[in-house]
Amino acid sequence: MADPALCLASSAGAFRWRRWRAGRRPADQRRHADWAGFNDPQEVNGTLSADATPAAPISTVADGDWPAYGRNREGQRFSPLKQINADNVKNLKEARVFRTGDLKQPNDPGEITNEVTPIKVGDTLFLCTAHQRLFALDAATGKEKWHFDPQLNADPSFQHVTCRGVSYHEAKADNAPADVVADCPRRIILPVNDGRLFAVNADNGKLCETFANKGILNLQTNMPVTTPGMYEPTSPPIITDKTIVIAGAVTDNFSTREPSGVIRGFDVNTGKLLWAFDPGAKDPNAIPSDEHHFTLNSPNSWAPAAYDAKLDLVYLPMGVTTPDIWGGNRTPEQERYASSIVALNATTGKLARSYQTVHHDLWDMDMPSQPTLADIEVNGKTVPVIYAPAKTGNIFVLDRRNGELVVPAPEKPVPQGAAKGDYVTKTQPFSDLSFRPKKDLTGADMWGATMFDQLVCRVIFHQLRYEGIFTPPSEQGTLVFPGNTGCLNGAVSPSIRTVRWLSPTRWRCLSSQN
Repeated sequence: MADPALCLASSAGAFRWRRWRAGRRPADQRRHADWAGFNDPQEVNGTLSADATPAAPISTVADGDWPAYGRNREGQRFSPLKQINADNVKNLKEARVFRTGDLKQPNDPGEITNEVTPIKVGDTLFLCTAHQRLFALDAATGKEKWHFDPQLNADPSFQHVTCRGVSYHEAKADNAPADVVADCPRRIILPVNDGRLFAVNADNGKLCETFANKGILNLQTNMPVTTPGMYEPTSPPIITDKTIVIAGAVTDNFSTREPSGVIRGFDVNTGKLLWAFDPGAKDPNAIPSDEHHFTLNSPNSWAPAAYDAKLDLVYLPMGVTTPDIWGGNRTPEQERYASSIVALNATTGKLARSYQTVHHDLWDMDMPSQPTLADIEVNGKTVPVIYAPAKTGNIFVLDRRNGELVVPAPEKPVPQGAAKGDYVTKTQPFSDLSFRPKKDLTGADMWGATMFDQLVCRVIFHQLRYEGIFTPPSEQGTLVFPGNTGCLNGAVSPSIRTVRWLSPTRWRCLSSQN
């Protein structure tokens, strides 16, 4: 296995991440996806014009910085730098490679992934490895400044080992106690897969002693199940001026006694618990005592969230309670916020509103991406919206002030006939802004490297149950198309009022369930 590496490309002294070149893809996949990355952005019930309208209120970010997972807390993923452009990007060459040395270990689970989006603050680049080792690199030279190893307590029972990124916070005299400012004025917040959260001094790589228990916060506190690896924070938390808002993944389809998917707010300076939102509890904001725990099998939020500082609302993409493809024993509380976008007050944890993108989700079609916040023009008025891309190819666009749909998403009939003991809803929401495949699959869409492979694929296709999107799981076996690995990524330019969506994998995902 090759040593995990961080690659930079240069042009006239500027550095950018070098993009991976997509490989060739099967013909049937190509037919459904080519247009996704290259067509002009769609205009549906609203525009993103270049007229002089107020830009979305975004976090103050220096042009050359990328201090959060989506560059800013709004998840806009847009850099204003212009030195590299469409004309000269072809001239980029590798400038340097930094090797982390973080390789798969004998005691690791089968799935170990390098999914990090590094952040850059000033002259330093911060990144985490699959085993959550934290590195600080000189952004100009690529040389290591320091590294920190949290000593991940992993074993083969973990579902996976990964780190999508870290978060950054500055403690200042106007928002933090004097001892916190003296101890750790600039800190990196590092989530670790065994259920711990670390605060690390961004200048020297040492633990922030004034945070939680000498720099370490135990996220397993009050969990109904505390087996390491069953609750895994894998995405960087949202950091406001006062609060760390953190959620986490749980082990999929392993047990009906899974940890809670509770979302919590902690004091960013001290690590003190400020609030909790337990999606599967009758009272989501109830704080457990020593004798009581958070709710088993609460839906979780494993993907990165977005934050609107003006509204003080954090927007969380929600998952579904386990098991993913069976819902016969789910409670109303477990269904309530599953596969939804949930808006919480970042200071109190109180629910502001929610929108469900899949009802009674039996396909693992949870929300897989960080939402993007932007302002668009609707009927001559500027409307603050949230773009929420779903695995189905739908992009739900809602007014982030009140949760109302800005782009229509009418309820439409879907296939019926659930497995014994389960049920399906009669309709599902279908956004008018969508990258869904325009037609259902047929045997003619099956592909193979040879005619014999193609024949086998066609035979299997006709053996499976398939009536289009949202065909229910079955004992016969069900073909799920689009599949449940997610197919969308995007960015927004506040200055030129443009949104670009594409399919990063360049193919529509397929899976079968039985």
